[in-house]
Amino acid sequence: MPTGLKRYYGAGHAHFITCGCYRRIPWLDTAARRDLFLTILEELRQRCRFVVIGYVVMPDHFHLLISEPQVGDPSKVMQLVKQLYAQRVVPRTRRKRSHAGSSPQASEPLHVWETRFYDFNVWTEHKRVEKLRYMHRNPLKRGLVNEPEEWAWSSFRDYLFGQTGIVRVNDTGILTMRVRPPAA
Repeated sequence: MPTGLKRYYGAGHAHFITCGCYRRIPWLDTAARRDLFLTILEELRQRCRFVVIGYVVMPDHFHLLISEPQVGDPSKVMQLVKQLYAQRVVPRTRRKRSHAGSSPQASEPLHVWETRFYDFNVWTEHKRVEKLRYMHRNPLKRGLVNEPEEWAWSSFRDYLFGQTGIVRVNDTGILTMRVRPPAA
């Protein structure tokens, strides 16, 4: 594991997160799998109480722009989203470590995600817009669509048309107000 990784949490910044599938294997290659990923993200958005500012799910990676969660931190959210998705797409028999009499290849763990993820703190409006544009243009750049609004697994349609997808974008109603006790 690389040393010197420093994540900055607790300042209330938004986080631009990128995570890739293991060795760029397209684990998000079907509409059903991308929908499953977004369903899990929405469940965690509600459970951990964070705002999704933007997202795009590509066949072999995803980008998120989220607020800091009120329950846990972005690393915990990433751990949960990756773990829950892998548990649902990898057959249980393939997840088990070793069976008596099985070949060495069958006993190796099956990886879905790269171990690490990229996290960039976004603290200015300029950077927020830059990261949203980058995400929303990703399917176009990869040649998956001709226009960003054609990619259903992105928050672009929410911004352009106001169409709410599986994940609610910019829903601050999920947050709870924190009140400090009075000073003594």
